[in-house]
Amino acid sequence: MSEYKRDYGDFIVLMGLAGFTLWYLSDAIRVSASTQNLLLILPLSIIVLVIIAFELILRIKHGSLFRRSEEEPLRQTLPVVGLFAAYVMSLEILGFDIATVVFLALFLILKGERNWLLLGGFSVAFGLGVAFFFSQMLPYPMTLLLLPS
Repeated sequence: MSEYKRDYGDFIVLMGLAGFTLWYLSDAIRVSASTQNLLLILPLSIIVLVIIAFELILRIKHGSLFRRSEEEPLRQTLPVVGLFAAYVMSLEILGFDIATVVFLALFLILKGERNWLLLGGFSVAFGLGVAFFFSQMLPYPMTLLLLPS
């Protein structure tokens, strides 16, 4: 019979994300409460906070706020953290568009996706879509290799 441990990891991540979102939003408002400055930050912050609240409510309702786990979550989390760190460091070298596509593909592989058509199609479509969106919306130039900036 295996021994279960309480896993607080998901809860800590949700609280950390909420705290970081509130800190970033308050800092953005403190620096400049102009519409142009908050045009993207305020709606995305609200969306993130609503998703976090919704997730917490669902977990409380189902009694799984702190899930019980047999697995060592650190073994599954560290490769994702390393991949994200590599992504951030590669942004200037590969450009936001290519780095995002590669990050998504590697993340999906890491999470067990083996359908190459789905993996490639989603990574390219979503990665380039996000890169194009941000290149058009942000008021400063981005490093892009494939898309025109």
